[in-house]
Amino acid sequence: MATTGQQKRQGQQQQEQQQGLEQNKTTEKRKPVFVKVDQLKPGTNGHTLISKVLSSNMVVQKDRAASRNLRQTRIAECLVGDETGTILFTARNDQVDLMKPGDTVIFRNAKIDMFKGSMRLAVDKWGRIEVTDPANFVVKEDNNLSLVEQNANIVGATTTTLTADPVVTEIGVLSGFMVYGSM
Repeated sequence: MATTGQQKRQGQQQQEQQQGLEQNKTTEKRKPVFVKVDQLKPGTNGHTLISKVLSSNMVVQKDRAASRNLRQTRIAECLVGDETGTILFTARNDQVDLMKPGDTVIFRNAKIDMFKGSMRLAVDKWGRIEVTDPANFVVKEDNNLSLVEQNANIVGATTTTLTADPVVTEIGVLSGFMVYGSM
């Protein structure tokens, strides 16, 4: 009887040692999976993508002189894109300096925010933006995902409004998408 108790304790000690060794091993990093702009969907996050900066427009610039420990707030809307389309990126504070037209940037752990019904790419404190070597692709500027209004409040469906012409002549509903078209 005593030997089975000792065997159990030895088995437990061996398991604990193996677990300790596994915890001490360095965790291997996953290789990033790069996505294209046309694959971005509302409310998603964790995206890694390479884009060219097409334009950068300062939207908000506030100096907070009332307190010494608060710094200024800067927000810029930047049009970025790849060979599949374009999207507006909301650059905040130090990110504004990185977004120079003509540069190629890598967005890591980016997310899609909704602003007034349109998609915006954003990188928060858990993400990263890197300026990289110039990419060798031509940006597809006629597919701007931020110009497509989307309502993500409807469960199980996305409402899309396409307004290329001011005259709306046809309304159709296909599999959860409402499309306003012109003839």
